[in-house]
Amino acid sequence: MSRDARWKALLELLVERGRLDVEEAAAELSVSAATIRRDFDQLAEQQMLVRTRGGAVVHGVSYELPLRYKTARRASEKQRIATAVADLVAPGEAVGLTGGTTTTEVARALAVRGDLATGSPALTVVTNALNIANELAVRPQFKIVVTGGVARPQSYELIGPLADGVLGQIRLDVAVLGVVAFDVVHGAAAHDEAEAAINRLLCERAERVVVAADSSKLGQRAFARIYPARLVDTLVTDTAVDPEAVHRFEEAGIRVVAV
Repeated sequence: MSRDARWKALLELLVERGRLDVEEAAAELSVSAATIRRDFDQLAEQQMLVRTRGGAVVHGVSYELPLRYKTARRASEKQRIATAVADLVAPGEAVGLTGGTTTTEVARALAVRGDLATGSPALTVVTNALNIANELAVRPQFKIVVTGGVARPQSYELIGPLADGVLGQIRLDVAVLGVVAFDVVHGAAAHDEAEAAINRLLCERAERVVVAADSSKLGQRAFARIYPARLVDTLVTDTAVDPEAVHRFEEAGIRVVAV
């Protein structure tokens, strides 16, 4: 196992459990305890975790795994969700994409759609995510609009008041919202309040709002509210979603697509 893969696995275990012992992690990943100690020390230097005697704990109360370490989590579900979300977008529309692993997959699904291979533009994409803009900028048929702001290292998203000027001047056909939590009562939410504020603006500028979220995020709550559930038009999730959760979302007037 490469170091990068090992670090991803360690951080995912840490997020799930909150605490890891060296011997426990070594057994899980089938490597030596000395290797895990080095990994913990190096990750602690990057402030990705807090070193403890004999192990490690998550860094901070509101812990958020940086985007580059989240790519492999529920990858197949996110790709199916992304394809279904991309199918909801019509040629020529203006689409807002927030940051996140699922919305990054949506951008990739849009990029390979045959009916969006040509046009002037085939699609207008507005995003505050630097990685999404970078991936789509090579598609000459897409018009890419990037909001202003200050880059947030965890998610590659631009945040802050500099984005207000751009978002206040545009109109979107659809906003695709990536979330860490989505609940009928508490709505869509993120860990970071500045990120939530920009995502809310994108939603407010759109005719319709689509939440793209795997089933593990449904019924969950997070610190910063993005958008109320009653204003969301469509939820695209995976087939592991609880039928009772589907019923609650549909009762709230949200169309649910499970793929």
